[in-house]
Amino acid sequence: MEQFKTGSVRANGIQFHYLEAGSGPLVLCLHGFPDHARSFRFQLPALAKAGFRAVAPYLRGYAPTDVPANGPFQYAALAKDAAALVEALSPKEPGFVFGHDWGAVATYGAAQIAPQRIRKIVTAAVPHGPQVLQAIVTSYPQMRRSWYMFMFQMPTAEAAVSHNGFEFLDQMWADWSPGWAPAAEEMAALKATFAKLGVLEAALGYYRHMFNPALQVPELADLQAKIMTDPVPVPCLVFHGERDGCVGMETLEGMEAGFPMGLEKVVIPDAGHFVHQERPERINERLIAFLKS
Repeated sequence: MEQFKTGSVRANGIQFHYLEAGSGPLVLCLHGFPDHARSFRFQLPALAKAGFRAVAPYLRGYAPTDVPANGPFQYAALAKDAAALVEALSPKEPGFVFGHDWGAVATYGAAQIAPQRIRKIVTAAVPHGPQVLQAIVTSYPQMRRSWYMFMFQMPTAEAAVSHNGFEFLDQMWADWSPGWAPAAEEMAALKATFAKLGVLEAALGYYRHMFNPALQVPELADLQAKIMTDPVPVPCLVFHGERDGCVGMETLEGMEAGFPMGLEKVVIPDAGHFVHQERPERINERLIAFLKS
């Protein structure tokens, strides 16, 4: 298992721990669920070799980053985290942000909050636009893919996910990226993260705060309403696996309307939800070319 330099930084009131490689312009890499900072183990060395400083933090609630007891875990808080991380890690010049899954949502929001601090963004697996949220409640195929979001609202969710050594995560990864699985030691490291005190509750809290306004912080309400619907005022490259078992490829349709500064879509035909891990060579080549263009 490849080892990376580690560090920590305080941003938006949270102490974030991160993996790091290289020096140069910042590329902040934000993971999703069910995942952690090693999600970008293939991107960190490639970005470092290309002349960038690649930093992959553990998101709020994912130890060793702080696990706030009551969050908030709504995506407006994640967006503020991402913008604050760019400011803390690259105070003298704008940086780039690459987000996967929940990290993609945070990336869109950070670019809306602080476009002057972010040169370009790259996202994977979760498109931007009202069609994404609409699909969850109007598209039967997407409802089937999103079943876990509703199950996570139940008080039994922690027990279900952690049962039999977090076997649930193995099944989820298999459903979301059909025909592919990470190395056994990588899945063991992921489960070790979820087994840390408070992490599972925090990770499920992302979904609970998403659907339950009573859990959301009132002062973030305006930002919460805008993140997935308002335009993103920086250039964007989005990756999506054609076989994604979590978010249907049809949710990419109409995404261009939200990117006045330009949008590139790259669909990888033989990949699923964890596209950047499944096909790292193809992702890294397009990623680096986009950042340098």
